[in-house]
Amino acid sequence: MEEAIVSLAVERISDLLIHEAVFLKDVKDQVESLRAELKRMQCFLKDADSKFEQDARFQNRVWEIRDLAYDAEDAIDSFILKAAHQRGFHGIVKRFTSIFTKPYHLHKIGVQVKAIKTELQNISENLPAFEIPGDGEGSSSIFKVQQRLRRAYSHVEEEDVVSLEVSTKDVMTKLMTEEDRPHAVVSIVGMGGLGKTTLARKVYNHVDVRRHFDFLAWFSISQQCKPREVLLSVLKKVLSPSNNDREKIKKMDEIELTRTLFDALKEKRYLVVLDDIWRSEDWDILKPAFPRGRKGSKILFTTRNRNVASRADSCNTPIELSFLTDDESWNLLCKKAFPRSKMGSQCCSEEFVKLGKDMVKKCGGLPLAIVVLGCLLATKQSVAQWEMVHKNIHGHLNELPHQDRQYGAVNRILVLSYNDLPYPLKPCFLYLSHYPEDREIPKKELIRLWIAEGFIPENEEFLMEDLGEKFLEELIDRSLVQVSRRDYTGTNVETCRVHDLLRDLCTKKAREEKFLEIIQQPLYELEVTLAESMLRRISIHPRHSKVYLKGEHPKLRSLLFPHSEKLVELCISKYKSFKFLRVLTLAKRGNKWWHVSTEIGNLQHLRYLKLYYNNKMILPRSFGRLKNLYTLYIKFCDDIVIPDGMFKLERLRHIVIKSRKYSSSGFRWRQGFTLKNIETLKFIEVDEKAVENNAVLRWTNIQSLGIVFTIAKYVKPTLILLAKLQRLKSVSLIFFYGSNTDLEPLSQYYHLSKLKLLGRIEDEPHPNGHVLKFLPSNIVNLTLVFCKLSQDPMAVLEKLCHLRILYLQQAYIGSKMVCSANGFPKLDYLQMSSLFELEEWEIEEGAMPCLRELELIDVKSLRMLPEGLRYITTLQELNLMLRISSSLKERIEVIDGKEGEDFYKVRHIPSIHII
Repeated sequence: MEEAIVSLAVERISDLLIHEAVFLKDVKDQVESLRAELKRMQCFLKDADSKFEQDARFQNRVWEIRDLAYDAEDAIDSFILKAAHQRGFHGIVKRFTSIFTKPYHLHKIGVQVKAIKTELQNISENLPAFEIPGDGEGSSSIFKVQQRLRRAYSHVEEEDVVSLEVSTKDVMTKLMTEEDRPHAVVSIVGMGGLGKTTLARKVYNHVDVRRHFDFLAWFSISQQCKPREVLLSVLKKVLSPSNNDREKIKKMDEIELTRTLFDALKEKRYLVVLDDIWRSEDWDILKPAFPRGRKGSKILFTTRNRNVASRADSCNTPIELSFLTDDESWNLLCKKAFPRSKMGSQCCSEEFVKLGKDMVKKCGGLPLAIVVLGCLLATKQSVAQWEMVHKNIHGHLNELPHQDRQYGAVNRILVLSYNDLPYPLKPCFLYLSHYPEDREIPKKELIRLWIAEGFIPENEEFLMEDLGEKFLEELIDRSLVQVSRRDYTGTNVETCRVHDLLRDLCTKKAREEKFLEIIQQPLYELEVTLAESMLRRISIHPRHSKVYLKGEHPKLRSLLFPHSEKLVELCISKYKSFKFLRVLTLAKRGNKWWHVSTEIGNLQHLRYLKLYYNNKMILPRSFGRLKNLYTLYIKFCDDIVIPDGMFKLERLRHIVIKSRKYSSSGFRWRQGFTLKNIETLKFIEVDEKAVENNAVLRWTNIQSLGIVFTIAKYVKPTLILLAKLQRLKSVSLIFFYGSNTDLEPLSQYYHLSKLKLLGRIEDEPHPNGHVLKFLPSNIVNLTLVFCKLSQDPMAVLEKLCHLRILYLQQAYIGSKMVCSANGFPKLDYLQMSSLFELEEWEIEEGAMPCLRELELIDVKSLRMLPEGLRYITTLQELNLMLRISSSLKERIEVIDGKEGEDFYKVRHIPSIHII
């Protein structure tokens, strides 16, 4: 890890030499010399992890190098801050140069640089036992990592890592036994990494289980159980309320939530999974919310504590997962360690088998450890490399007390996999620790944070976002990170997660390395006081709706605030106490304008800024001084005022400024808006100036764009220009007017895969055909909201041969809809919402042959489900929600064993929810 820290310091110094060289003058040689010395140390540290735990003196030397790298980074950042401060006050570069380059200013940084370099040289001289290469390129340099990352990684699919047939059958038998008693709990018990959650998910998604229960819900509890969040989550699923009801539920206290959930479940045969529950007290708090329900209702636990399972239900014997046998362990290791494409015929080599069988015994039959070890060995293609892994495991085990060796071996395997990471990936992995347990981590957010932290180097061959994606793929490929959800393409990662054992390792290592600290808000206090320390990053985990942050923390680089959907207010008393911040998240609640403090403009190093507010917001003019800002994300409710200077920040790549209300517009176009590096831009109002000046053509790197049109005449000329942007993949268009909309230019959007149209689209019969016929054929994800089309859109949409996901919300005001045979050949998910006039829906045989999930929400006039549903054999889930006609509901329900007259249409669907 220290190698990565030194590498970041080298990057900062390189950045200084490139961008601030004019201000260095007489000390430039000293700064370059310091960079060279740090690069020399970087090469020495490339093997540090393998020796780190075996030699206390070596540990101290490594930590000294790390702290000196931090000192160098502080000196560089202080210099840049002073330069920016002087530039901001005087405005004119010439005048600034004459003031700043006085001998005193240069002397100060010169003394600091020289002192750091001297200490590094002293350390180097006192390490004669370790060879320090002089070529400036370590074996895991960023250059070589990039070379390795050029190959295409296969995404890790969700799969059972171990045969679970017997356990699956046992759990399903218990779940589907129709016991008529309250709080029937089935428990899966075992240590972390044994496959409890894998087994629970397998059962939860099983076709027979989906058919057996009326309602299913899943919630991950973890060590910090939050009863209110559990109750809210399950209640939202069972009620699927309107927006007004949702707000009403959010305001309920725990007693009201408990009573409401109890009433909602009492007539249902339900299955609720509480994954990873640690304490009996947590279940005691939640239990009153779960009624007897219809005969056969069940709660499914996964827990590490057998006593929790036994106390929850003494009538049901917990199902205990056992460790894998030697043969099962070896077979699992082979799947991961010997991928045919990498090892070829070597998988049968006697040397590999002998070493592998010896190492896999150290995993103690724990599937997680075997998978991680297997993925580590898969990166080693010679016997010598396998012997090195073998040696490291045994060297550590010999120092452990006998009783700790089994579990210690598991931890050691996880540590080995961490140590084996190329150094650019180590900080990326440790950074995951700032997210709470069981949190789904959005890929885009994570990669943008990595970039802001400086973990992803600038590179001529890759965009930083693309390189960040490859870094994440590498972590997934090594089984250190798990895929949680795929995006609309079905192949790319949308969210990921980290197993509890690996997160524990992450948290421990991050704290040891002075890399990141998690701070829990005191239970009965709103204030969190920060103590001055060497830590560079802190993550605040709130317990209340407000957090007041106090204290001095001059070395802090990142203030992370990974709050959930619930808006938690974070208040900072003094911005000047955080002058080196690169990453900042702020949230505020109130019913007035939020005048964001002008002091925020003094955070000259800021690269990533997130602001949340539930009302109107005014950004200060000082925003224009945030010259290093890379990502800006603002979520407001009603209105926002943005200074002109923000649109001249040349390093900005991602701007997402959006309202939580559909009725609000975006931010206005500015004449000086020339951000040529912009990649994400949402949502901007365009006018004639954007068209007349061809300004949008400067966005050559734009990939995701959201535009608001307030006047119809701007639509066609703007869309014609945007068609020339070759990297554009995702477009959202919002129309705030009632005139005709000409979408013909969209037919030229050959690279587009995701499109959202929001607002009224006039579609009176036209000689040129349906208004939607110009949608690009390559669309994969399509959303139509409030379009209120009078002609059936399915006739056109079903011809989009790549379409996988389709959302229709108030998109059609007609009474009949037809899906033709062979239409929608790849459609996977369809949601139709608020089609108030729809009475008849026809699906011909052969339509939608790949459909897996169908949601109908608030289609109150639809009399019956289409006959053609019975031909869609791929359909796994049907959800009917909110205002559904009583006739439609009665025709497909099964009441007291009596099937409705249309039940035959949906009999084949495993999971049907009528809410």
